[in-house]
Amino acid sequence: MMEMVLLRDCVAVGSVLCFYSGMNFSLDKVRRSQNSSMVDSSVLSGSAFWLRRRRKSNVTVYSSEFGLLCEKNVDVGLSFSMGEGHHQFLNRDELDCPSRVTPFIPQTMDELNVKPVYCLSSLEQEKGQGLSKRKLHFLEERDEGLLSKRILRLSRSNKSRSALELFVSMEVTGLQPDAHACNSLIACLVRNGSLDDALEVFELMRKKEIATSHTYSLILKAVAGVQGCDSALRMFKALEGEVTTVKNFDVIVYNTMISVCGKVKNWFETEILWRKLKQNAVAGTMLTYDLLVSTFVQCDQTELALGAYHEMIQNGLEPSEDIMKAIIASCTKDGEWALALQVFEKMLSAGIKPNVIAYNSMINCLGKAGKYDLAFKIYGLMKNSEHKPDAYTWSALSSSLYRSGRYADALRLFEGIRKDQGDQLNAYLCNVALLSCQKLALWEHSLQLLWQMETNGIPMSTESYNHVIFTCEAARNPKVALQVYHRMIHNKCVPDLFTHLSLVRSCVWGSLWKEAVDILESVAPNASIYNTIIHGLLLRGKTTMAKKWYDRMCEIGFKPDGKTRALMLQVYSNERARPHPRYKVWKHS
Repeated sequence: MMEMVLLRDCVAVGSVLCFYSGMNFSLDKVRRSQNSSMVDSSVLSGSAFWLRRRRKSNVTVYSSEFGLLCEKNVDVGLSFSMGEGHHQFLNRDELDCPSRVTPFIPQTMDELNVKPVYCLSSLEQEKGQGLSKRKLHFLEERDEGLLSKRILRLSRSNKSRSALELFVSMEVTGLQPDAHACNSLIACLVRNGSLDDALEVFELMRKKEIATSHTYSLILKAVAGVQGCDSALRMFKALEGEVTTVKNFDVIVYNTMISVCGKVKNWFETEILWRKLKQNAVAGTMLTYDLLVSTFVQCDQTELALGAYHEMIQNGLEPSEDIMKAIIASCTKDGEWALALQVFEKMLSAGIKPNVIAYNSMINCLGKAGKYDLAFKIYGLMKNSEHKPDAYTWSALSSSLYRSGRYADALRLFEGIRKDQGDQLNAYLCNVALLSCQKLALWEHSLQLLWQMETNGIPMSTESYNHVIFTCEAARNPKVALQVYHRMIHNKCVPDLFTHLSLVRSCVWGSLWKEAVDILESVAPNASIYNTIIHGLLLRGKTTMAKKWYDRMCEIGFKPDGKTRALMLQVYSNERARPHPRYKVWKHS
């Protein structure tokens, strides 16, 4: 059975292709106009092509592989060049056909073994195909400017297939689209997930030296999005080594790569790009420094962030609001309160309204530096603005008072917050208040705060109980410290080493020997605890008990610290110097 393949504008029977101008297909008949052409299929085998009749006696044949094959009068033999030594001829006699032919068409597709040809109608089938396999179009228009505008219009309409076919058709016919159209085509291909096609278009642009900085930016960003930052960096370094390419690397390309590295927080490569930017004498823009500062701040590289900020100021660029906020946050982490205050004042003078984060960062930075007076000035500005203080603000203010040694003021601030804005209380504020009580040895007040924390449902931690136990130790009140310790165990809060050390010291100074021994036996052996109890016993004159614990410490294998060894040596020296009780020592007058 002879096989027939139905294509658009042609019918193939056996090895012969019949081309019709203006034909109309249907299942029951085929209409063919006069002067149709018959061509051996081996001439254009495997290629997409168009055959179009421009005049009554003229035939034009076009191939995607070889371009324009011929356009001659049918009265003369037509020669189709397929390469070296391959020619096929089409004579006038082969073209003469009756004016109307109605061949027999079977009623069912199975009778002819017809197989439909799907010419890549879906986007998924087109992905991965090279440009050489794309369908070509015969271009009646030869104006490169108009064709470039068509590519631009198709790309903006997101018609990637049509735009790419038009681009390939122009390339085959020797027409050159402009750089703007090519860039738009690359962007369209990237949006539709055709990175391979975009890379082929990019290579063609590079070979013809029409690639712009925008072209490199598009491709590098697309490669980073699909293949990752490392692939984009390798491509960037390879392109940077080419003399013809590096001249097109302007600040746009560097900004793209800095942004790519910043998204994955690769501050090391970001710094290298920054250095190359200066080595190549490329002036950075506001976007450049915005990206640099943002990346370095997110990666906790305060020194680099401040360096980028100072370079921007030296270049005469005014920092944006985002840069200023990032610098203030960076100064807060690094303790550069003077620079943070300078940047904050610059924001206010420029008419920029700081947000809550900027106010809180500034207060926190000044508080860490112990500049409580400046911190409260910023707090006053915050109250006069549209922003209201939050829990972070109160925590920063309370911390500033504590770090400045104003413990009573910190307690007064805590009481004011508790009365006026009780919903703002948190564990941090309570712990700062407990620390202030510890410094002032206010054990009763610390107990009240601890019970209030438990009553108000504030999360309790080992740190909170330790603050109260330390306060009781400072106030020489070991029995209350033991009560807090038992309360801590009852609330299933696990004590740590600092808890046990404080309790042992309190019990030793309160002569609660039994309680001290119970604590030692209830916890895992620890050299620090043994050293602590030996110190206390020796200072209290309990040398016998101290020697007992010292011997046990050595049996376990713990090494005494320097102070313990010095005290024990002093004890043994005194014992050797003491006379034996059997002998009476006579003093000579």
